[in-house]
Amino acid sequence: MDKYTLRRQLKAARNAMRPTERRHAARASLRLALRHGLLLRAQRIGFYLPQGGEFDVHPLLNQALCMQRDCYLPILPRRGRVMRFGRVGRDTRMSPNRYGIPEPLDAKPLRARQLDLLLMPLVGFDLQGHRLGMGGGYYDATLAFMQHRRLWRKPRLVGVAYECQRVEALPHEPWDMPLDAVLTERRLHRFNSSPR
Repeated sequence: MDKYTLRRQLKAARNAMRPTERRHAARASLRLALRHGLLLRAQRIGFYLPQGGEFDVHPLLNQALCMQRDCYLPILPRRGRVMRFGRVGRDTRMSPNRYGIPEPLDAKPLRARQLDLLLMPLVGFDLQGHRLGMGGGYYDATLAFMQHRRLWRKPRLVGVAYECQRVEALPHEPWDMPLDAVLTERRLHRFNSSPR
């Protein structure tokens, strides 16, 4: 199945979830993340603000802030597709980007390579660690530097999704960075496709 068709089907499945199911899933994913120590092994963690039915990571973000982790949100570039990450806290001033997504006003945003863990939204995933995004290419461009590293690579890449977004196999390109794991409301899927 082509990416366009997959995106349409997986978005429909995700959007069909009721608000109570979404809230339950967000709480369940937090419990799983704590059980697996996902937030313990990282000091600088990249998050995202959910848009258009994406998995709500607010409980994870709030927990990380309570654990005194340094939390960051993506900042879109004026030109190109390589994002930076601005630090966020309870009193951070935000400004909407060109898509209307709030971004932190941070004078010195980080590059992705400075993060320990990056939680990423997705439309679909498979059990080989492939991720289907929205198709804008922002995460691909931002993480392109990881293609050239052989041994030590950070950040650790963890997708966050509903279990209904899992498929048997996804079409993928040579430049796609495999995920280390995907956190859903049911489990933390770990992948062996990457040497990290």
